[in-house]
Amino acid sequence: MLVEQLMTTKPFNIVIDDTTLRDGEQSAGVSFDLEEKIAIAKSLNALNVPELEIGIPAMGEQERDDIQAIASLGLDSRLLVWCRMREDDLKCCSQLKVDMVDLSVPVSEQQIAKKLGKNRDWILKTIESHVPVALEMGLDVCVGGEDSSRADFDFLLQVVEAAQRAGATRFRFADTLGIMEPFSVFEKIGRLAESFDLEIEMHAHDDLGLATANSLAAARAGATHINTTVNGLGERAGNAALEEVVVGLKQLYGTTTGIDLQNFPQVSKLVEQASGREVHWQKSIVGRGVFTHEAGIHVDGLLKDPLNYQALDPAEVGRAHEFVLGKHSGTHAVQRIFNDMGVYLDKPAANRILLAVRSFVTKTKRPPLITDLQEIYLQYCVSSQC
Repeated sequence: MLVEQLMTTKPFNIVIDDTTLRDGEQSAGVSFDLEEKIAIAKSLNALNVPELEIGIPAMGEQERDDIQAIASLGLDSRLLVWCRMREDDLKCCSQLKVDMVDLSVPVSEQQIAKKLGKNRDWILKTIESHVPVALEMGLDVCVGGEDSSRADFDFLLQVVEAAQRAGATRFRFADTLGIMEPFSVFEKIGRLAESFDLEIEMHAHDDLGLATANSLAAARAGATHINTTVNGLGERAGNAALEEVVVGLKQLYGTTTGIDLQNFPQVSKLVEQASGREVHWQKSIVGRGVFTHEAGIHVDGLLKDPLNYQALDPAEVGRAHEFVLGKHSGTHAVQRIFNDMGVYLDKPAANRILLAVRSFVTKTKRPPLITDLQEIYLQYCVSSQC
């Protein structure tokens, strides 16, 4: 049955709710100042990200001031804040001029008993009593099911039913520990989507490297919203990366989110610098090396037709292919790069240069820069009159 559902393609709409400014900042050691928060919020808004989760009011007056400063920018993005499902947390959300609050409450037996010291009835009663209070404050409500992935599913159905009955418009299914895989996500989100009328949001963590895959599975199963962060920033191994989810939805399912990633490299760099978390060289979509090619067979194929070795057109995300020389390069790549430098090489000369390049990268553990290639050319070609 699950296979049949997976094979059935039907149009679906997904709203991206980016939480870089909340869960992203919860990454250990990360702290954005107000100027950085405003720059990130403006940049995400410029990309047409429809929703931004921008902070935790209960953290204190400074956090609330920052939230108000972002709210006063007049962004097109809807703004959310996060709080525990507690009366004192909710009071901190008043007068912030945001659109929605995520009221988070543990729903797994582990966290209900061992973290809160409560029981299931207490959880259901707390939802019933706190959601109306938030609504009276003029806020739309998303009930966040912390540790949903470890919750007894029959109880989870009761939680979502209680949330809907109390007036919440959304339920956030949180894979808090990042322990799920796409097939179980598809099954559970599918059942929730079929059983209730409210919006379903997937919140995935990347502890097993599956956050994006789980988010895409949730989208296929009927989720309406997906939580993301720029560069996959977030607690522990991070969250589902905004860029991966947006590209994946479009590339794999033809689903557009309205988000324009043409200027995403600048946003990625902004978050990288503000967070102090360097993006890995081979990080999908945004890593410096993901559109960089060295292997001779790949370079030759790309020069003949980019589609030979192009899964994603880098122009869609504001990038371009880059060729570098290294141990696995071929003479065609050497000739192409030197031609771009204004130097014509015949095949024997290109082969001579290639041998020198292979020696260089073995010693330096990096591809040669233009200045390095100029020196190699002078040493191995001009001096020997090749």
